[in-house]
Amino acid sequence: MSVSIKTSEEIRKMRIAGRLTSEVLDYITPFVQPGVTTNELDKLCHDLIVDVQQAIPAPLHYAPGGHTPYPKSICTSINHQVCHGIPSDKVLKNGDIVNLDITVIKDGFHGDSSRMFYVGEPSIQARRLCEVTYQSLWRGIRVVKRGAYLGDIGHAIQSFVEPLGYSVVREFCGHGIGQRFHEEPQVLHYGRPRTGMKLETGMTFTIEPMINVGKAAIKQLGDGWTVVTKDHSLSAQYEHTILVTDSGFEVLTLSDGCPPPPLV
Repeated sequence: MSVSIKTSEEIRKMRIAGRLTSEVLDYITPFVQPGVTTNELDKLCHDLIVDVQQAIPAPLHYAPGGHTPYPKSICTSINHQVCHGIPSDKVLKNGDIVNLDITVIKDGFHGDSSRMFYVGEPSIQARRLCEVTYQSLWRGIRVVKRGAYLGDIGHAIQSFVEPLGYSVVREFCGHGIGQRFHEEPQVLHYGRPRTGMKLETGMTFTIEPMINVGKAAIKQLGDGWTVVTKDHSLSAQYEHTILVTDSGFEVLTLSDGCPPPPLV
């Protein structure tokens, strides 16, 4: 397994790409309202990335082995959709929850982040799921440091959400990131402490837990991209891009509008 250790210049470029990614999420926040379509959200984000940021939306035409090219600039996953939902003319309605997943390429480097959004007033169950998922993301982030292990991240997430009755999606994981959208290592959101690769200063990767109200089982829809829960239960995800530093970690996808880290 070959993991890219970033130079100081590469880290500088990744900070820029990460900040731009998060600023897209800041920008789109007030538009996530009942009555808007996910196609409209996609166009707003695309135009900002291309015309204002002078950057590239990484998902557009992305085609890893075995997949048809992804047709849109962002991913929009609603309610029981786990990830990779394709924007469409579907209208968001009051009570929906939706994940917007943004990846920006600037000067050859990627930033990757996603957030959950409430459409109008969510149910108590939906709100609690999103809160727990965000807390689980930060529990994973806070164990990142030089000399820690990838298994420590997964264990921090799994050991928090499962006692609360939630399940962790296992088929998808965080990933290394840099000049390529997906690099090594794979960052599982479950696992045992002190297992897996040891973290080194200069590693960059995403942590992006997908947490379900019901069972962990998922399936892919016929469009070749959208993943949903098999039992139709709600799913939530948050994502940040992380740098391992000498003293711990740095979150590269922060901006003024980012939700603040949870206190615990």
